[in-house]
Amino acid sequence: MAGEVNKVLGDSVGRTIVKLLVISLIVGFLMAVFGLTPWSIIYGVRDFVMNIWYSGFHALGSIGDYLLAGAVIVIPVFIVLRLLSLR
Repeated sequence: MAGEVNKVLGDSVGRTIVKLLVISLIVGFLMAVFGLTPWSIIYGVRDFVMNIWYSGFHALGSIGDYLLAGAVIVIPVFIVLRLLSLR
């Protein structure tokens, strides 16, 4: 059983816990230096997703506008070219 746990963790349980504690301490220090908190990261991710969500629907509306504007030119040109190729 211990061999399977070591295989999953990549090392012994004790060494893995010590590594995680050291890395957590370093990351926590860097977050404090840059003024980041866990809640600010969570809210930042949430706001990022919401902005993409709202911008995405706006982008879809813009795509429809571009599609109509292009179709005004492309469809008549296509029809004329097809009529000219019939003879």
